[in-house]
Amino acid sequence: MAEKLVHLIITRQDTPDSTPYTEEFKIPYRQNMNVISCLMEIQRNPVNASGQKTKPVIWESNCLEEVCGACSMVINGKPRQACSALIDKLQQPVRVAPMTTFKVQRDLSVDRTRMFDALKRVKAWVPIDGTHDLGPGPRMPEVERQWAYELSKCMTCGVCLEACPNVNQKSDFIGPFAISQVRLFNEHPTGSMHKGERLEALLEKGGIADCGNSQNCVQACPKGIPLTTSIAHMNKETIKYAVKSFFFS
Repeated sequence: MAEKLVHLIITRQDTPDSTPYTEEFKIPYRQNMNVISCLMEIQRNPVNASGQKTKPVIWESNCLEEVCGACSMVINGKPRQACSALIDKLQQPVRVAPMTTFKVQRDLSVDRTRMFDALKRVKAWVPIDGTHDLGPGPRMPEVERQWAYELSKCMTCGVCLEACPNVNQKSDFIGPFAISQVRLFNEHPTGSMHKGERLEALLEKGGIADCGNSQNCVQACPKGIPLTTSIAHMNKETIKYAVKSFFFS
């Protein structure tokens, strides 16, 4: 009986400025394999489908349980996490490519700096004065804490940006994840002290006005975060803030 194989077609790129190309691999199948385990097998034995020795494929991963967001890539045309992409549920050949929204560093590894810059831009943190004990902070009502927890699941994976047609290397749009984080931190009892600064960031070029309402983000998000609900909410909040600033500033 012939050995069962997993057939992968991987888009590779040797340097950030080099031309991408594809390379095929056929590796022994094991039960419950995911894309990461396939890449690990190629790393252990870097031989392509033609039997030629090649360079190991470069990719990023960390937690292997869909929490860190590091292993985002395009699998069979869909941006998703490689750790949760099970081979048994994928059509072969499995086509694996880097996300196109970000600049490729090498092979499947991309530079997600634009995401972290967006979080800095909207001040996605709760500021405190000093590191001394300030005592217990204000409590959030349980109903607010529950939906805030859903927003806090964002792992900065980049999948929502890859799925959004308004995000590309020629666009300044900060993306759905950053808008959702503004909602999270503006509703926090302490974070709300800097609410105006975050709303102003959303009103700038590349902010919420650049959202085309395609709603791809909420369908692609691996954590099921209600991104479109957050965008709609923040759209209302920014309009209220802009009108108030115009008449009362």
